[in-house]
Amino acid sequence: MNSQSLNISLKYLLPLLASIIAVSPLAIDLYLPAMPLLAEKLSTDMPHVQNSLSIYLIGYALGLVFFGPLADKYPRRNLALLGLCGFTLLSVLLPLSTTIEQFIAIRFFQAFISSAATVIVAGTIREIYQENSAKGLSYVSMIMMLAPMIAPSIGSILLLINWQSIFYFLAGYSFIVLVFVARFLPEKAHAISNKKVSFIGRYKIVLGHKKVRLDLISSMMISLAFFAYITAIPFVYLTVFEVSEFTFSWLFGLNIAGLMTAHFINTRLVVRKGSRRMLSYGLAVAVIFSSVLLVVSFYQLPIIYTVLAILPLMGSISMIAVNSDALVLNEFTQQSGTATAVIGTLRFGIGALAGPILAIFYDGSALPFALVMWLSVIVVLLAQLPNRVKRR
Repeated sequence: MNSQSLNISLKYLLPLLASIIAVSPLAIDLYLPAMPLLAEKLSTDMPHVQNSLSIYLIGYALGLVFFGPLADKYPRRNLALLGLCGFTLLSVLLPLSTTIEQFIAIRFFQAFISSAATVIVAGTIREIYQENSAKGLSYVSMIMMLAPMIAPSIGSILLLINWQSIFYFLAGYSFIVLVFVARFLPEKAHAISNKKVSFIGRYKIVLGHKKVRLDLISSMMISLAFFAYITAIPFVYLTVFEVSEFTFSWLFGLNIAGLMTAHFINTRLVVRKGSRRMLSYGLAVAVIFSSVLLVVSFYQLPIIYTVLAILPLMGSISMIAVNSDALVLNEFTQQSGTATAVIGTLRFGIGALAGPILAIFYDGSALPFALVMWLSVIVVLLAQLPNRVKRR
């Protein structure tokens, strides 16, 4: 994909793609500070509100399954417009919820339709950066990370008005992105693929590729660690350590800064070192600091130790995720949308299990959260060992 076919400079296209994919992090992170109030206003308990996050992830994963192959067959701009329009309308409906069942149902459909927009991003980057997809993915992720970095703070401010204003803000953001997509995303931005290949056939091509299976497992399991963090961190900081909502927002933003730093490092080094080696670097850091977090949580040490363990751990998780995704996408030139759907379905599908897993092992401490993160990293380590042995 060249500049003439795009009709837009990359310096504008990448922020636009980042703003599209930021819709989901905003939908997830913006209402985190409001969870206790939502439980009160909707006459339910905290686990039910936390499960609304898991339901969102399930809806998003199912949406990716449906829209992924369509992104290889039809213009991506049309899918982006569909996804953003649907997301905006459903965001307006969320504040009208009077029961947790209504809230969860709308969240499911909101996530499902939003995936029509976000599924196009990785494929578009793959066409731009080719074998250096990890660099493009890191650039977009680095820009996109501004959303979850500031989302809890914005959510805390909006909470001063009411919890409904959080979702009106979300609707406003997605509508603005919708306008920019309609104006600037090229109409011809779509994959050049064989349209005769069936919906199921595209999945057979991706899932039948043995070379990518271990990297798919790595992407999936590191996502379990990430969503365990997203699901549990409000409880860990707000309940276990009893920090204020403002302090929680600051600590959450600090960890997002760690993610952004890791993405920046990846953009500087990945072309020279390669995605495989950068994944190994991130994995080494993750093994060390997930083990530190486990020890800190087991002995219930002061909050400063938890903060210092999570910061490099989250950075390493982002480095593993972006490079494992790039290694998968690089194997598919004509099925990038389907490959993105497979990655996303596995990622958000297992991410949806984070809430129930944490609920089963709930003991009032941060230990279950730390244990899930550590076990996830260890599975990634085991999945990557065959690749390391093969390289040697």
